[in-house]
Amino acid sequence: MNASASHDHDPSKRAAHATLYVVATPIGNLADISARAVEILGSVGAIAAEDTRVTRHLLDHRGISSRLIALHAHNEERAAREVLDILASGESVALVSDAGTPAISDPGARLVGLAREAGYIVSPIPGANAAAAAVSVSGFLSSHFLFYGFLPARGSARRTELAPLTSLPYSLVLYEAPHRVMACVVDLAAMMGAERRILIARELTKLFEETHVCALGGAVAWLGANEHRNKGEFVLVIEGAAASGNEAVDAEKTLAVLLDELPLKQAVALAAKITGGHRNILYQRALELKDGNETT
Repeated sequence: MNASASHDHDPSKRAAHATLYVVATPIGNLADISARAVEILGSVGAIAAEDTRVTRHLLDHRGISSRLIALHAHNEERAAREVLDILASGESVALVSDAGTPAISDPGARLVGLAREAGYIVSPIPGANAAAAAVSVSGFLSSHFLFYGFLPARGSARRTELAPLTSLPYSLVLYEAPHRVMACVVDLAAMMGAERRILIARELTKLFEETHVCALGGAVAWLGANEHRNKGEFVLVIEGAAASGNEAVDAEKTLAVLLDELPLKQAVALAAKITGGHRNILYQRALELKDGNETT
């Protein structure tokens, strides 16, 4: 096929010839899916799904019997080739993730890239997205936000990755797993300062949906006040750093400067006092910074 395949198809019709549709599915509430998405899912030759069991539940709810192909993080390369073979036969394929919009902190980007390279039309079927939903209810006055997705699971790697993000002037959007959310907000408070605001969104669009805005310094207490608040899927939206001249103090940078001039314990104590950061987290980070300096 021509690698510059045009987009002159009519997007209002059923599945077109040899098209890869990237279809947004509900993030919780099964009603949150467009009529167009339902029509496409019912008319394609196959559906490439991150978890076929999850997608089958959605399809059964809508009375759709389209063939399913498993395409996930561990088999995307091989499954993508299978999808390309289906496209080559003239049939169309829909790509879906477990929830929300595919290829955003989910598998699918490799397939999309290969389909484009092969010259097939790739068409988005927009809909639910957890990041956009959370930002929309945050109330943070920023015309920009950075979607970062999942941070590293390990604390030291997480803090290292957070360091360059702390002074950005726009909202930061993170996804987090329930068993790591408490440690994540502790690190956020230590790195960004206790006064920075955070929206904690839990189980969006589901029966036990909760959204809560508080200072980072109060996030751990809120999560710990109810055992159910550590369950479900989380989206965290952190308010952007204050404008120049009134910037929130960067705990990481403050600690690094103090370590150049003071003994470790004194530097940690002063950094905690200046930034409002968690002393234990700052102490661990100080040890890492010291070790890094010694090995360079």
